[in-house]
Amino acid sequence: MEQGDDWFAPDKLQHVLACLLIALAAAGLAGRSSRPFLRRHALALGCAASLAVGAAKEAVDEAGLFGSSGASLRDAAADLLGVSLAASLVALAGRLRRRRREKKARDADATDGDMV
Repeated sequence: MEQGDDWFAPDKLQHVLACLLIALAAAGLAGRSSRPFLRRHALALGCAASLAVGAAKEAVDEAGLFGSSGASLRDAAADLLGVSLAASLVALAGRLRRRRREKKARDADATDGDMV
């Protein structure tokens, strides 16, 4: 494990952003799949893919392949934060889409009622 690994080091932001973007990209790709299973579980698959990449990066760091001084629990925590942010953004976007659809349906019903 790394010694002197600060919580607010620049690489923590890189971990957050990388995992956020990987989770969003993987979820987006799965959500556009022709397979219903992938579409239904797009967010979970995106989060799992992002966490797998983060874990692989820490394993490589621990092995010393990139000249790193080892794996970092703080890097892993930053990875988790990025995945959590991605899940929150996807959930919020879904909620906003549903509200917009419901409002559009209510407006259409109200318009249909005025024509009678």
